[in-house]
Amino acid sequence: MVRIVIADDHEVVRSGLRTIISTRADWEVVAEAADGKDALAKILAAKPDIAILDYGLPTINGVELTRQVRSRCPDTEVLMFTMRDEDSIVERALEAGARAYLLKSEASQFLLSAIESLAQHKAFFTGHSSEKLLHAFLNPERRRDKSLLSPRERLVVQLIAEGRSNKEMSDILNVSVKTIEAQRSAAMKKLDLTTTAAIVRYAIREKLIEP
Repeated sequence: MVRIVIADDHEVVRSGLRTIISTRADWEVVAEAADGKDALAKILAAKPDIAILDYGLPTINGVELTRQVRSRCPDTEVLMFTMRDEDSIVERALEAGARAYLLKSEASQFLLSAIESLAQHKAFFTGHSSEKLLHAFLNPERRRDKSLLSPRERLVVQLIAEGRSNKEMSDILNVSVKTIEAQRSAAMKKLDLTTTAAIVRYAIREKLIEP
């Protein structure tokens, strides 16, 4: 039995995935989540074979969630499932440990094949995603903040842009408020940003949150 966890903040998307997955008697959706923190807890508890993760999850986005899943549940393969096809997002997802990348518009055509590949611990990419990946790695104009922000600092920036307070961020990330303040300060200094509004604009531009 291939055990699967679905994480997407839209119920209609989760329902659609369940419908497709239910066509296979040997596959089972063992948990669902609508945000990144809940998804991580359910994945750690269930230890599924495959986690299908939306990129734009609240609290912990799909890339950071992938990084934590692959670090803490190395046997769980990750399928990044998103509407976003920018080169930088494909690159981030793969660097975090995703072994498959699928656009939501491609689900009806490729989802079953993607899950079959991951169940055998084989990577899966459509021609479209492969082209994006190749372009990302051949592009000499690397993203300017790639070597600046740590994964945790990027997550703090995302949460700030979502309107989270320092206390809320400390609860989400299970660290002290003082640690959050230090990471917030470090990220703003690295990016040469001085206001929350500037952080929001940066997060939108870098696709950390939806506008």
